[in-house]
Amino acid sequence: MNKVTYKNVHNLFKLNGFHLDKEDLCRVSYCLIKEGDEFEKSIGDFLLDWFDEKSYIDLQTSGTTGAPKIIRTDKQTMVNSALATGDFFELSPGDKALYCLPTKYIAGKMMLVRSFILGLDIDFVAPSSHPLAKNDTKYDFVAMVPLQAQNSLAGMKNVKKLIVGGAKMSKSLEKSLLKVNTKVYETYGMTETITHIAAKKVGEKAFALLPNIQISQNDQNCLVIDAPKISVEPIVTNDLVEIINGNQFVFLGRSDNVVNSGGIKLIPEQIEEKLSNEIHSRFFVGGIADADLGEKLILVIEGEKPALNGVTFEMLDKYEKPKDVFYVSKFMETENGKIKRKEILLSI
Repeated sequence: MNKVTYKNVHNLFKLNGFHLDKEDLCRVSYCLIKEGDEFEKSIGDFLLDWFDEKSYIDLQTSGTTGAPKIIRTDKQTMVNSALATGDFFELSPGDKALYCLPTKYIAGKMMLVRSFILGLDIDFVAPSSHPLAKNDTKYDFVAMVPLQAQNSLAGMKNVKKLIVGGAKMSKSLEKSLLKVNTKVYETYGMTETITHIAAKKVGEKAFALLPNIQISQNDQNCLVIDAPKISVEPIVTNDLVEIINGNQFVFLGRSDNVVNSGGIKLIPEQIEEKLSNEIHSRFFVGGIADADLGEKLILVIEGEKPALNGVTFEMLDKYEKPKDVFYVSKFMETENGKIKRKEILLSI
């Protein structure tokens, strides 16, 4: 079998219903840049970057864990990632896909790469919070962020497989997605891993690895990803995990969110999991400076002050109970909808 490279465009690839080869795509890109809306211009820009003479492309990180930065990436590694996604989700040439993410970040760029590498028949729409509105087309494969999935529950009858990434899925969204017939997967990944390296069906605990990925843990119990087709060096994450076996792991939380309260280390994400059925607004727990404990655990809820009765904390262990509750009218977010925990905690 001939090796698929970044110069390939699959002969079954279609964009908005039209069969396009590499030359056609470049022509369309010029039109999008010249005459298109803002989101269409960014698609055109990316496609022209992809089909230029360079073997690499510059990607911007989302800035969840620090200032957004630019990462230079080989186009071939993005092709390898697209092929792994195709294998894992059993995508076939000619499958119908919807592209509704911003092209600025890796998740959006990769949907385009998957489409012309795997030969998908892809439609693009503006990256809005209601991507399936007024659209009755049936899709085999769609990628969304949680907010889009939340607003598209009624349209899920037309979607066979959905991947959700970019930010953590709330418990209530998970419950809603368990009721639809769509096969829904939560993905795990970051810009450095060229989007997802693992996925899990909604409702399951453990993430399963995509092909050609190995994992281990470092001394801090953080996940280390060995993906030779995607990154020359192992990728060391800040994510605390429990490794089940060579192919599965459970995400526990981020090491940089851990609260050290009086010498007891608390993982906010684990506490949030327990509280998720009790609090119906957006919320998170975190640590703020405290003279006695070093850090004290607090609960931060988005919105105006509702009545929080004692029942809310019954399911928590002694040390997991927040010492204080704060209300913030509107959470600060990154562009792709992740809560800026650190900034919010500093403002309290």
